[in-house]
Amino acid sequence: MILIGAWGVKTTADHQRRELERSMLDLSRALSTAVDAELDGWVGTLRTMARTPALGEANIPVFYEFAREQVRTQPDWSSVVLTDANGAVLFKTVLPYGSQDGRVIDPDSLQRAMSLRQPVIGRIAVGQAGLAAFPVRVPVTDNANRQYVLTAAIQPSRILKLIQRQRNPDGWVISVHDNSGLRVARSLDHERTVGSGPSPTLGELMRTGPMEGVGVTRTLENVEVVTAYTRLSRYGWTVAVGAPTAALSRILAQSVAIYAGAIIASLLLCSGLALLIARRMVTAMGSLQEQAVRLGRGEPVRIEPSGIYEVNMMGLALEAAAHQREGQERERGHLLASLEQALKAQEEALARAESASRAKDDFLAVLGHELRNPLSPIVSALDLMSAREQGVYQRERDVMRRQVTHLKRLVDDLLDVSRITRGKLELVMAPVNLCQVVAQAVDAANAAKQRGPAISVQMPDSLWVLGDESRLVQVMTNLLSNAVRFGCDGAISVTLEQSAGQARLQVRDHGVGMQPDMLQHIFEPFYQAPQPLARAAGGLGLGLAIARNIVERHGGRIGAISAGQAQGSTFEVLLPAIAAPDMEAAPEPEPEAVARRRILVVDDNQDAARGLQDLLELSGHDVAAVHSASAALDSFAAAQPEVAIIDIGLPDMNGYQLAAALRARSRGALRLIALTGYGQGADKRRAEAAGFDLHLTKPAGIAELQRAIAGAA
Repeated sequence: MILIGAWGVKTTADHQRRELERSMLDLSRALSTAVDAELDGWVGTLRTMARTPALGEANIPVFYEFAREQVRTQPDWSSVVLTDANGAVLFKTVLPYGSQDGRVIDPDSLQRAMSLRQPVIGRIAVGQAGLAAFPVRVPVTDNANRQYVLTAAIQPSRILKLIQRQRNPDGWVISVHDNSGLRVARSLDHERTVGSGPSPTLGELMRTGPMEGVGVTRTLENVEVVTAYTRLSRYGWTVAVGAPTAALSRILAQSVAIYAGAIIASLLLCSGLALLIARRMVTAMGSLQEQAVRLGRGEPVRIEPSGIYEVNMMGLALEAAAHQREGQERERGHLLASLEQALKAQEEALARAESASRAKDDFLAVLGHELRNPLSPIVSALDLMSAREQGVYQRERDVMRRQVTHLKRLVDDLLDVSRITRGKLELVMAPVNLCQVVAQAVDAANAAKQRGPAISVQMPDSLWVLGDESRLVQVMTNLLSNAVRFGCDGAISVTLEQSAGQARLQVRDHGVGMQPDMLQHIFEPFYQAPQPLARAAGGLGLGLAIARNIVERHGGRIGAISAGQAQGSTFEVLLPAIAAPDMEAAPEPEPEAVARRRILVVDDNQDAARGLQDLLELSGHDVAAVHSASAALDSFAAAQPEVAIIDIGLPDMNGYQLAAALRARSRGALRLIALTGYGQGADKRRAEAAGFDLHLTKPAGIAELQRAIAGAA
């Protein structure tokens, strides 16, 4: 019996060791399956994102905004990156759209995703945001079958939570490694070890062993452990579970001692207690079996106390499983309710944001109209003074004209910023000779420059780019205006040259200069130089912000450098250059004298109407001015004018309705010109739809009015 007992103790010890190793291997397999499920979930999310209409229509800017919203809703996501079929980065959500940053973290996984056209999980690395993350890459296509790779940079926190949910004995270590062996998560000292390789002994075990197995290794803390690992993940990841050998030895020793005592006790008591124990165990196990069936059906579990320890433990385990199931159901209900509330709050916030945006746009449109209206009679009065009293008070008139032009530019800047923030700034792209743009802007700046030497220009005869000529003139004008304001009446130079396939434009002044901290903010909307410099120079701080947006939308870059205070500043614009287009020089049209016209002016601002009437009469036209739509209809019926200049905001009938009424009552050719403070694209389209031949924004000078009137038949 002693030999049989010794053999039984040894067999039990070996069996318990094997069972422990098997349970550790089962745990590693279960964790590997859970990790695969998380990775599959992220792959599924990316595939769902790829089915959005924005990507299907290759509308990359809209898809970029959608991807940024997805990143905000995914706490474990650091960034979303979209690359084309050649591996070029189209955007990164951690950077503003259009940023020139083509760096790809873990390019090998990107190449595998493009070549295999299958989801790929890359290596963990520290990204541009300074956080450890691994890329989940999914090949996608749009409606035109163009190929992309959509990548999400995932922080390892979700994998770490999977490990931390395991209630393992003290001293156990669990780690997850990517397909290159780098550590993604570790139950012990995660922050220090993330992104590093396995311990030398663990690396040797995984390298020389089968796809899964058990062996003795040492941890990073040099503790000997029994390690069970599996590499059966679909994505090539490895899960390793380590238990200290010292703790296992104690557990086995205790088990052996208990088992030896049980053998001795059983030898003494087996004869008298065998039948009783067997009967009690059969009854208890039958009860446990019944309760296990109830648990499987989702019914409440009621465990009767038993005198057998193991049966009680199994009963407690069944009760714990039942409580866990109930808790999970409650948690699921709470999560669904929270998700519904979050979605509702998001919809309400979006509605409030859209309402605020519409209110802002309406306010800016009304503000532009109300600011332009008083400028119109001022410009007309200045034109009248220039025509009637040439040379008299010339300096004062020049001051007034410069200030009116400055105020008009401030209004235009405000409206341009509104269009930029809404993504509605329109560009009409065509080949543009950048030398003509520079010459036009320099002539205007020299005319406005009150003191100091004229602006010097160094440029070739021609240098072509693809762009919107009026917007490029606006960029150049803003840079020169900035140089004039802060140049302290010193020399200003403009240099234009072609370098490495790009047009390089530099505007240099010798004025107040900038400190390094200012250089980081000067292209931000509404940024002002430190007081009192900003007040002395004036402006809203919008010109450079608008210039940057226009340049970037042309595929270029803009920057500024300065050696410091009182050292001057240099602004540089880089635009892609193109070859000179084949264009035949068109003959310059001969200026035509404007014939005398019968003109009707309709404006409820009496000063504006009277000033415009006097100015047009001085130009030789027969002009009638009225201040309401009803008076305009009466005057039109009597005089049948050839041209009608109409304000939109009339008291009794808006200008669109009046234009339709006049067009219907006209007995001959009639040219309708809208002259209004509303100058946005929608206003111009509405004027065209109402029958206007031309839309002018207040204030309009005499030259612009003469050109508009000259189009009359």
